[in-house]
Amino acid sequence: MVQAIPPALERLIKNLMRFPGVGEKSATRMALQILRWSPSVAKELGASILDLHDKIGICSRCFTFSQEDPCRICQAAGRNQEVVCVVEEPGDVVAIEKTGSFNGLYHVLQGVLSPREGIGPDELKINELLERVQNEPIKEAIIATSSTVAGEATASYLIDVLKETGVTVTRIACGIPMGTDLKYADQMTLKRALESRTSLF
Repeated sequence: MVQAIPPALERLIKNLMRFPGVGEKSATRMALQILRWSPSVAKELGASILDLHDKIGICSRCFTFSQEDPCRICQAAGRNQEVVCVVEEPGDVVAIEKTGSFNGLYHVLQGVLSPREGIGPDELKINELLERVQNEPIKEAIIATSSTVAGEATASYLIDVLKETGVTVTRIACGIPMGTDLKYADQMTLKRALESRTSLF
């Protein structure tokens, strides 16, 4: 049987399948779309991908992705220097910034605790967080890890180690998403919603 897909196109399809949630069909559609582009547009895509590794590094203060060091958020004069939001990954910083509701600093752990995968406290930026709390005028640490098992375990560990520092430690509330029917919510979401309830009067 003759191979219908040229090797160069097959290579692109396989590389596109590395993206989370992208299967062979989706990757094939994307690859064929790229093939229809003009060479200049396709080259721009390739160049922008190469730039990611050539130009983007890690902020030495908060450990998010950045082209500058320190990053723009750490450099911003109007940010509240007394509040730090602790997140798992740089993508979490982007998500919170899009809300426009937080004006403090960030600290990116670069992952979550996962003993199974050999990820303990020393593999995350936890010691660096403690150093920041001791050396910067931080008064509150907001734990904003996910509500997964690993995220909850990481949050519990952080709460324990930050107790000794004297800063106020808070945890983001997790509850029922807007528009969700209560009977379809999973047990962990319901549990967190009940624990994070607030007084109305």
